[in-house]
Amino acid sequence: MNDADASIQIQQMVRFIRQEAEEKANEISISSEEEFNIEKLQLVEAEKKKIRQEYEKKEKQVDVRKKIDYSMQLNASRIKVLQAQDDIVNAMKEEAAKQLLEVSQHGFFNHHHHQYKHLLKDLIVQCLLRLKEPAVLLRCREEDLDMVESMLDDASEEYCKKAKVHAPEIIVDKDIFLPPAPSDDDPHALSCAGGVVLASRDGKIVCENTLDARLEVAFRNKLPEIRKSLFGKVGAA
Repeated sequence: MNDADASIQIQQMVRFIRQEAEEKANEISISSEEEFNIEKLQLVEAEKKKIRQEYEKKEKQVDVRKKIDYSMQLNASRIKVLQAQDDIVNAMKEEAAKQLLEVSQHGFFNHHHHQYKHLLKDLIVQCLLRLKEPAVLLRCREEDLDMVESMLDDASEEYCKKAKVHAPEIIVDKDIFLPPAPSDDDPHALSCAGGVVLASRDGKIVCENTLDARLEVAFRNKLPEIRKSLFGKVGAA
């Protein structure tokens, strides 16, 4: 092999090596670009996922806040409705108390005078039937004292007939009276619309039969019916 042939062969080997190197470099470049694109895509998808999660989290927080706000507004509305209903019911109770005062009001021109006298007798008889004691202490308003004493015999006689017992000893307390009727001068003072309180001699058994107590019991027992009548099923609930 002469120098010319050797030179040609060397040049061919150089071109082959260079071509092979270029192909290898191209493969490496393509592979690197693919890996870069894959990694970039993975990073983008990871960021998208993170953004979606953050958005869903905030969306849930907003939804929870809306539900809380709605619940608070609903409760506030319910409280206002219940308060308005209570105001109406209490106004009815106050009006009933005023009418009771008219029943127990003393005076020559009071047409309820005889009704109240009869009512006092019934209240005393009812207390006697509940207590069934041989001796009782009776307390009334000072303004009702004369009326109470005037009908004690009738009340005792009626009790004896109903209970089939001997007449009890009824001691009227003239030292301590029930509070007087309500006064505009002192609306916060203790007051009593009328009626009586009877107790056993030892004070262990007490029967409170004032008009105020009867109104309270009647009102409490009838409250569901009152609410239903005024406000329907919602108010009665």
